[in-house]
Amino acid sequence: MRAAMLFSLGAALAAPLLAQSATTVAVPGEANAQGDVAVTIYQNGQSLVQDSRQMAMPAGRSKQEFPDVSAMIRAETVTLTGPGIGIVEQNFDYDLLTPAKLMEKAVGQTVTLVRTNPATGAESRVQAKVLAANGGVVLQIGNTIEVLRDDGLPVRVIFDKVPPNLRARPTLSVTVESKGGNVPATLTYLTPGLGWTSDYVTLFDDAKQTIDVQGWVTLTNNTGTDYRNADVLLVAGDPNSGGGRRNWQMPWNGSSGTIDTPGTESNDRERLGDYYLYPLAERTTIANAQQKQVSFLDVTAAPARRAYEYNNGWLSSNEAVSASSVLKFSTSRSGGLGDQLPAGTMRVYMRDKRGDPQFIGESMIEATPMGSQMSIRTGEAFDVKVKSVVVERTRLGSNRWKTRMQYEVSNARNEAITVDLGQDGLWGDVRISEQSLIGKRVSADRIEWNIPVPANGRAVLTATFDSRY
Repeated sequence: MRAAMLFSLGAALAAPLLAQSATTVAVPGEANAQGDVAVTIYQNGQSLVQDSRQMAMPAGRSKQEFPDVSAMIRAETVTLTGPGIGIVEQNFDYDLLTPAKLMEKAVGQTVTLVRTNPATGAESRVQAKVLAANGGVVLQIGNTIEVLRDDGLPVRVIFDKVPPNLRARPTLSVTVESKGGNVPATLTYLTPGLGWTSDYVTLFDDAKQTIDVQGWVTLTNNTGTDYRNADVLLVAGDPNSGGGRRNWQMPWNGSSGTIDTPGTESNDRERLGDYYLYPLAERTTIANAQQKQVSFLDVTAAPARRAYEYNNGWLSSNEAVSASSVLKFSTSRSGGLGDQLPAGTMRVYMRDKRGDPQFIGESMIEATPMGSQMSIRTGEAFDVKVKSVVVERTRLGSNRWKTRMQYEVSNARNEAITVDLGQDGLWGDVRISEQSLIGKRVSADRIEWNIPVPANGRAVLTATFDSRY
């Protein structure tokens, strides 16, 4: 009921607000008060705003107002710089003017109700005292108590004035000492509510074994403020948001598992400490409650291949389950994408027999150095299954065990494939005493085999482990 009532009040408020705006608040929709705006947006949801304005300041102490700042401004981070300016006090007015807020501020005051007879169109006016505005409006009209109901009858509320602490737009007020004159001043602050993510559209050509990759930056703005014609700089990385001491209770921030081998290449992209910078080529307007996409990567015909992977846990036996379908490629300068990849989501498409691109899966990727070898898991293979079995487990002594494992891989495709099978959990001094196919120890607790499987056929791998457990 309250929501509908507030909509009916909205139209009634327009005329009174226009009449009062010259001396109380800015008119919604009037020209943006920002100056030359530069916005640096980080991937952790924080942004740095630098707003340079020309300020006409009297000599001595004065109160200067800065409308059109972020409604989520971190007031403790505000700085104001300019020749001959000294800050005495600052206040952030974030109580924004809305029909609900206006009614709440009118509690205890008298307003005018305008009611229209739907049959004749005649208007009648009555004075009413606002008693409460909690989940609904309670009024005293004469000697009676009434509730302002949403009954479909046209009702308007007229207020004599707008409370001075209600703002049409987020406004920062700063009391300064100045020598006076037309002073160039720069307002700088941090704010949440602005963010960016990376999205990658990848088209895989199975016949040519290549990929086309389009990288997009998606900007979002939920600060309650438009940033118009802004110079935008994106920072790929996650600056620490507070606390110099490491918190050992925090959950481990693990890898997304898309990097097989981290790269060691670099290029001439600008850095800021350990972060990469992605400046937008042109100034742009980031409107509130808007998403905006800008391209930052466009690569065609980079080498790629389709593969199958399966990871088995220690002492894990299971019925036949699907192997993962994986797309492998490089980000190296030679034979790859040739750039760093900010963390984001990579969506993969393939063309069907009609030539139409079809979605086949997506993966989150972590911040990826140039020169990395990558594996993007797109889903589960329909026709490729892996069955693992603990065939035999024998105690060799008080603290030694012999474990014989068998892995059966089936392929229902009409083409030969290779499955990259990994056995995890080889911690401690686990030794491989026998294996029907030579594998590669890729880490202290993992071994991998590349198992060839014929078309419409099966392959079996056996391995025997000597371990403490």
